[in-house]
Amino acid sequence: MRSSRGRGGQISLLSLAAWLALAVLLAGAFLAALGALNQTIYGSSSFVERYLSAIANDDIAEASTTPGVALDEAELAELGLPADVSTAMLRTGVVESGPEDVRIMSDVAHSDGSHTVTASYRLAEAIVESSFDVRPIESLYGVLNRWEFAVSPLAVIDVTAAHNPTFTVGTLTLDSRATKSGDELAAFTQVTPYLAIAPAVYEFSYSSVLLEAVPVPVQAGASARTPVTVDAQPTAAFVDRVQVQVDDFLTQCAAQAVLLPAQCPFGVQIDDRVASEPVWSIVSMPQVTLTPGESSFDMPPTEGIAHISVKVQSLFDGHHYTFEEDRPFTVALAATITPDGNIAIQLK
Repeated sequence: MRSSRGRGGQISLLSLAAWLALAVLLAGAFLAALGALNQTIYGSSSFVERYLSAIANDDIAEASTTPGVALDEAELAELGLPADVSTAMLRTGVVESGPEDVRIMSDVAHSDGSHTVTASYRLAEAIVESSFDVRPIESLYGVLNRWEFAVSPLAVIDVTAAHNPTFTVGTLTLDSRATKSGDELAAFTQVTPYLAIAPAVYEFSYSSVLLEAVPVPVQAGASARTPVTVDAQPTAAFVDRVQVQVDDFLTQCAAQAVLLPAQCPFGVQIDDRVASEPVWSIVSMPQVTLTPGESSFDMPPTEGIAHISVKVQSLFDGHHYTFEEDRPFTVALAATITPDGNIAIQLK
C-alpha cells in the first residue's frame, strides 16, 4: 500500500512539472510573439511606413492625426508662425503625389528609447531619402509599442499669390487673404504660410477668364519650409476687354466737336478763326499691353494717332482753308479687377 501511494505522488509531481514546463513554453512563445510584434507591426519603422503610406493613399486625415504631426501653439511660435496659421491644405485632394516605393534604409535606436528611421522613397520622378526622429509614448494595453514623431514632419509652404489673392493647389482653390484683416487685405501681392502634409509634391496654379498662372510643382520636404510663387498674369481676354474700354473712351473723345476734347489725350490749338465744327477721327488706336505694377496691371504710355479736320479763316488775309492734321498722342493706364469681376481702368 505504501509503495502504491509513493508511485501516485511521483506521477502527480511529474504532471505538475509538465504543466509548469508547458506554461513556461507558452509564456516564452507569447513573449517572443510580443517581441516580434513590437519589432514589426508596432515597431518604429512600421510607424514611419504607415505615415508615408497614408500620404501616398491621399488619406490625409490619418496622416495629419498621426501622433507627433500636429503642432501646438508653442511649436508654431518657434517656427515663427501665427497661432491661426492656415491648415486649409491638410485635406484630401490637395497632394499631387505622395511617397511611393518606400524602403526603410536604417532604424537606429538611441539610449533614451528614441529611434532615427531613415526611409527612401520616390516623389514624382525624384528619389528622396529622409530621416525621421520618433520616440515611444504610452504603450497599447501596456505591452504593445506606440510612437510619435519627435519633430513634426509637417511642411510650411509660403505661398506668394502675386497679382491675385486666389490660387489653386490640387483640386482646392484658396484665398490667401483668409486669415488677414485691415490693410493687408488690399495688398496686390499676398504672402501667406500654409501647413502641408510632407513629404509630398504639390502643384500650384490659377486659371480664370481674366488671369492665369503657369502651374508650379513644389516638392515639400518633411519638416521643411518651402516658398512658391503663383504668378497671375492677364489673359488675352483681359487685354481685349481693356482694349474695348480704351477704344470706347477714345471714340467718345473723337465725338466731341471741339478743338480740345475734355479730359482726352489729344487736341489742337489754332490761331486762326474756326469756321466749322472740328471733326476728329482716330487713325490708330493705342494697342493695349498689360504688365503687373505695384497695385494694378499697368499699360505704359502707348502711342495712338488722332486726325482733325476743320474749316478755318485766316486772321491775316481772311482767306478760308481746311486745316487737316494727324495728332500723335499717348495713353497710359492702370487696370484692376473689381470685386464683382469687372475691370476698372484709371488713366494716368
